[in-house]
Amino acid sequence: VQLQASGGGLVQPGGSLRLSCALSGSVSSIVAVAWHRQAPGKQRELVASIGESGSIHYSESVKSRFTISRDNAKNTVDLQMNSLKPEDTAVYYCSAVVRFTLQPTPHVYWGPGTQVTVSS
Repeated sequence: VQLQASGGGLVQPGGSLRLSCALSGSVSSIVAVAWHRQAPGKQRELVASIGESGSIHYSESVKSRFTISRDNAKNTVDLQMNSLKPEDTAVYYCSAVVRFTLQPTPHVYWGPGTQVTVSS
């Protein structure tokens, strides 16, 4: 199982970016996919997550600005980021909790991250 994040870049304050996380590999189910971020000198934090049933969670700092969505047919999860602020600057990572056939314990995988820089 591999995760690949894309869509990062440099954007001015108030601008938008769309990140995409693509999962490849054979799994029996994807329990949840989440986006996290880590700014220099800070701990990694959960930004948004979407569960198998469609349940969604956002951190307070991005609520109403970011939207997470899932395409089950393509095994992708996107993060639409609007009204970006300099404090959104970080490396963004996607993670996935998946299950394999005949294995009751779920597994967690992480992608390599993509840089998002918000600056004028």
